[in-house]
Amino acid sequence: MQRDRVRAPELPQDYPWLNSDRPLALKALRGRVVLLDFWTYCCINCLHVLPDLKYLEQKYKDCLTVIGVHSAKFDHEKDVENVRQAILRHDIEHPVLLDQDFNVWQQYAVRAWPTLMVIDPTGYVVGSVSGEGHRQALDDLIEQMIQEHRQKGTVNFEKLSLVLEKERSPLTTPLAFPGKVLADAASDTLFIADSGYHRLVVTSLDGAIKHTIGTGTVGLQDGSFADAQFASPQGMAWDAETQLLYVADTENHAIRQVDFQHQTVLTLAGTGEQSRNIRPHSGIGLKTALNSPWDLVKLGNHLFIAMAGSHQIWQMNLESGIVSTYAGTGAESCVDGLVNDAVFAQPSGIATDGQELYVADSESSSIRAIGLAEMPKVRTVCGSGELFGFGDVDGKGTEARLQHCLGVETGTNGQLWIADTYNHKIKQVDLQTGFCRTVLGNGEAGLRDGEAIATQFSEPSGLSFAGNFLYIADTNNHAIRRVALDTLTVSTLSFAGLCAPNVCFPAS
Repeated sequence: MQRDRVRAPELPQDYPWLNSDRPLALKALRGRVVLLDFWTYCCINCLHVLPDLKYLEQKYKDCLTVIGVHSAKFDHEKDVENVRQAILRHDIEHPVLLDQDFNVWQQYAVRAWPTLMVIDPTGYVVGSVSGEGHRQALDDLIEQMIQEHRQKGTVNFEKLSLVLEKERSPLTTPLAFPGKVLADAASDTLFIADSGYHRLVVTSLDGAIKHTIGTGTVGLQDGSFADAQFASPQGMAWDAETQLLYVADTENHAIRQVDFQHQTVLTLAGTGEQSRNIRPHSGIGLKTALNSPWDLVKLGNHLFIAMAGSHQIWQMNLESGIVSTYAGTGAESCVDGLVNDAVFAQPSGIATDGQELYVADSESSSIRAIGLAEMPKVRTVCGSGELFGFGDVDGKGTEARLQHCLGVETGTNGQLWIADTYNHKIKQVDLQTGFCRTVLGNGEAGLRDGEAIATQFSEPSGLSFAGNFLYIADTNNHAIRRVALDTLTVSTLSFAGLCAPNVCFPAS
């Protein structure tokens, strides 16, 4: 941790603040340790810091104030309502200042997301650290500050009163921030990762409830459908023959198996702790730590895993139980080439046509393809291939622009479908020509059914086909949308009898 001692610049009072009924001034917080977290909500590293902040907030709740300084990477993230939704999704319980023009970022000479600044009770910056994995260093410094200022009598031991966004408008919708969806026509089944409620919802393709799996509270617990626990589950893969569903249990850093014959949940890979090892490696599933697995696809006896946290694609041999890196060095960028040399940027969606894997590489706003034959290579299908090369432009190959795409699915006739998340659109890529075009959505956040471009979504994140329909996890609308492919007409599914866990919990 870098140690400094400089006067902390005052925080702006005329910028938007969330999770607080008033702007907070450092001058008014004298006597408290203040921890500034410079973040942007697209960033997986920033999300990994949130559990550390929650731990510190609870440990030092009477004398520590954490303030998130949201300095947006993407244009979409500059919108106050979008940040408010991110606060609700990730259960952030500290005040957040929207640093929309990077003014605070520049005043504090920040260079990267996330960066954390520790300010002592007299208003001086006494330490800073960038990146993730620094809980102990922060804990030690905060403890030291408190002890020093307790002896001087300059600590203010009084819990700060806040008005949280989740208290202003509690979530009571049947679904909460569904991240991914998986449809199976043969069994008339729709699997929904109800990420915000930390559970899985299983319905018919028309929305009739079959099962709710998980207690609806955060945890890593195997057992029956009623007793199991998840933490923000995302992507899924279905094996119809064995009646097994595989789940990327993202915030548990685990791969789970749901057995529908016995109605049980089992952990297959991951230790429950986040891996800090980004170098390519392998190991026994239950003894190998993973890093925010975000999506899955099953091919033969292998699961391929979009490992967002380590910027890699992994695979799991379902016979041996071995997990290993398949592609990506662990660096964060967009570099094509052999799988051992290629570089990804927060891969968050994965699909296959049996010949290649297709990856929604969210932080490079690109779609990548990975070979499955001997000496496999990685190529960029569409998007800029640059960390800051985003936008909303239909076009061929690298001329096209996406904005933090989270979902990808293979269609018929050589077409890929993309959940262009931050553009609130569904796009399609012709794999022969490389041309990417908008198919659904007018680009404005909203919930509007209807035909093609007139429709509206809000951060759609997952896609899946069944028969003549495309199912969409419309994340910020807390909804599943269904598209009739012959007419490109969008409708919103209803789920009779489904309730939020804190309202009611229907039997499985």
